[in-house]
Amino acid sequence: MLWQALCRFGQKLVRRRTLEPGMAETRLARCLTTLDLVALGVGSTLGAGVYVLAGEVAKDKAGPSIVICFLVAALSSMLAGLCYAEFGARVPRSGSAYLYSYVTVGELWAFTTGWNLILSYVIGTASVARAWSSAFDNLIGNHISQTLQGSISLHVPHVLAEYPDFFAMGLVLLLTGLLALGASESALVTKVFTVVNLLVLGFVIISGFIKGDLHNWKLTEEDYKLAVAGLNDTYSLGPLGSGGFVPFGFEGILRGAATCFYAFVGFDCIATTGEEAQNPQRSIPTGIVISLFVCFLAYFGVSSALTLMMPYYQLQPESPLPEAFLYTGWDPARYVVAIGSLCALSTSLLGSMFPMPRVIYAMAEDGLLFRVLARIYTGTHTPIVATVVSGIIAAFMAFLFELTDLVDLMSIGTLLAYSLVAICVLILRYQPDQEMRNEEGEVELQEEKIHEAEKLTLQGLFCPLNSIPTPLSGQVVYVCSSLLALLLSVLCLVLAQWSTPLLSGDPVWIAVFVLLLMLITGITGVIWRQPQSSTPLHFKVPALPLLPLMSIFVNIYLMMQMTAGTWARFGVWMLIGFAIYFGYGMQHSLEEVKSDQPPLKSRAKTVDLDLSSACTHSI
Repeated sequence: MLWQALCRFGQKLVRRRTLEPGMAETRLARCLTTLDLVALGVGSTLGAGVYVLAGEVAKDKAGPSIVICFLVAALSSMLAGLCYAEFGARVPRSGSAYLYSYVTVGELWAFTTGWNLILSYVIGTASVARAWSSAFDNLIGNHISQTLQGSISLHVPHVLAEYPDFFAMGLVLLLTGLLALGASESALVTKVFTVVNLLVLGFVIISGFIKGDLHNWKLTEEDYKLAVAGLNDTYSLGPLGSGGFVPFGFEGILRGAATCFYAFVGFDCIATTGEEAQNPQRSIPTGIVISLFVCFLAYFGVSSALTLMMPYYQLQPESPLPEAFLYTGWDPARYVVAIGSLCALSTSLLGSMFPMPRVIYAMAEDGLLFRVLARIYTGTHTPIVATVVSGIIAAFMAFLFELTDLVDLMSIGTLLAYSLVAICVLILRYQPDQEMRNEEGEVELQEEKIHEAEKLTLQGLFCPLNSIPTPLSGQVVYVCSSLLALLLSVLCLVLAQWSTPLLSGDPVWIAVFVLLLMLITGITGVIWRQPQSSTPLHFKVPALPLLPLMSIFVNIYLMMQMTAGTWARFGVWMLIGFAIYFGYGMQHSLEEVKSDQPPLKSRAKTVDLDLSSACTHSI
């Protein structure tokens, strides 16, 4: 009895949502074009980081080779972007990585993904709102912060901010009202700010190439000595590297690329528009790929212009572009940069706020969160309750909290979502087309016959008999993908935490490393030999299973770089989420409701019996 109860409990955790192919009816308004999605993706991804991050990475990590860092980071992000693009073509619904996980790996993982996406969007919204407030305050001479610090000061370091930010709170509430008006209105505002931001970045890039000097990519120790001679008596390069195009070596490029990777976070908001895009199966993949390419061109151009205008060791990480224009004698250009920075922050803020209520709405509609959050306002066809609730929470956090210690939590949630989407693409591509179930929840008879005839053998793992996916081959890929995720996690943990003994030639760690690589290679070979689905899609990830596995490796490795404190906060957040899931979501899930109802055919038979018995009594 206990074993049966545990089995039923386990089945609930891994139950998957079944979807009908194609576009389903939706209560949201299908009003977003491909251009709207590109603007949303570019605006969300190309935030204020382009005005700050390039200077920080160039000065401390990579020098002029920052352009290579952005190239490596863009290629790594494109791996995740391609996986999102295929799922956007395959599952055109709201919910992004949450729904993709629900369809593929089960309910518990889906809730975990959605719960962390909500955290990422809330913290992202609050932190960008405070950054917007700070940038505007700096532009007007810091009058707001000085006034509030003198009158209302909060004295709880690492928890509460130095002062309550009324401006940031008001900004979030204002944009919450804009989002409540409708998706098309939000998209229009996003397009306007994104165009202004791109025009400013175009001005920066062209100015950099006009005023730049190629010698700044070939700096030597003599140049550095001349630069610092009037400042102090230090003549050695020290931490500034060895000069030239790659002053900090290959290691500097890798460290810079790891930082630049987060500059491309944000494109996933496009995947939440599956029920509001006019043609989601085509426009979501197109929007993701184009937005990532535009963002790469912008980052590449700005970093090139910045390091051409000014020696990398003289950059100011807090405000690199204004300082670079001051260095070249174009001081008034800093006002243009300030306008672009505010527009970038505005689009980034909208990009964080737009997907947040959509994920909450999708989870609430599935019953995993409280049903009231799935209410739609018929006038604007927007998830009004989810929009208002999430906006108020984000505004409250922007008003009171110090968010610098919480920003890494955003990264964990995003990287976890990226990893799960890559695993889901890997699994679904190898599943049989007959996996789609009909309304009665019954599989086709032909599938059952194939399943009965199949036997799992060692030869069958590497030389399958069928050229199309079968239930057995699909199950093999499912198990192998789970093992690969586990092995890649262990490999990344070894590389992140014990790299020193590994590089020093410790035989034990080298043996562990080689064993892990052999297991990963062997299991990858098993997946590669399985037949793939031939279902036509508007977009498919190329080079399976290699590209999804590379994406998983990059994402998990970056997650392993997080501090113990960040993982502790992540654990607290997950405890809160699991309390909601096990206390409410598991019992109110739509899949739970479906399992409690008899199949349609059996219900029809019951009705026929009732009618026949009624007729007999009447006779």
